[in-house]
Amino acid sequence: MRRVGKRARTTMSGAVVGVIADTHGLLRPEAVAALAGVDVIVHAGDIGGAAILEALRAIAPVIAVRGNNDRDAWAAALPDVARTEVGGVRLCVVHDLKELRGDPASEGVDVVISGHSHRPSVARRARLLLLNPGSAGPRRFTLPVAVARLYIGPAGPRAEIVELAVAPPPAR
Repeated sequence: MRRVGKRARTTMSGAVVGVIADTHGLLRPEAVAALAGVDVIVHAGDIGGAAILEALRAIAPVIAVRGNNDRDAWAAALPDVARTEVGGVRLCVVHDLKELRGDPASEGVDVVISGHSHRPSVARRARLLLLNPGSAGPRRFTLPVAVARLYIGPAGPRAEIVELAVAPPPAR
């Protein structure tokens, strides 16, 4: 299990994790603004290029997994699944939740972060928090463009979806 580096705050007051997915090569200024001030960023795949990760690293340390569209050479070093710990909370990151093997809760995981569906959601399964930030890249159908914030504190992890104020899709 990888622990987040020294830039991440892991004090008793907690940490804030910015969560983004499905950028598909587009890092919107609204997403950058929504992630400002976080302690660490998790990208749940379909990144679209190394430049996206570099831009995110300018904000905070980044944990990223490869998505099904991340096929070029730059993505070869990215894992399919990443397990890490932030502020004493164990995270498991995977692009497509259907690809996750085993029972994360029985492995001590507190939060599972995924992307792929482009649908933002926060759900609980017993003590396990499931978080999908939705898509922060090109709009897909009428789904919102969003990121998420994961708050880690003494009361445990909690998450919120942050819908980005971007132009609506053109009318047909």
